[in-house]
Amino acid sequence: MPKQRLERITIEPGKCGGSPCLRGYRIRVSDLLALLSAGASHAEILEDYPFLEEEDIYAALEYATIQTSHPIVIAA
Repeated sequence: MPKQRLERITIEPGKCGGSPCLRGYRIRVSDLLALLSAGASHAEILEDYPFLEEEDIYAALEYATIQTSHPIVIAA
């Protein structure tokens, strides 16, 4: 993943409860993921949030991928 894509994800203690947001705006990664899972298209999201860029959507998806990609230890 291009490092610059991950730089779009910001975490600020005083903003949105410290949740990961997009480029310092008050839209959380989880908000964007919820829109996508509800069936919103990229075009609809960008129309509703004109300050976002399509690369922000990809950054949120890749951030979520990293967060859910962890080793699972199974006791033998």
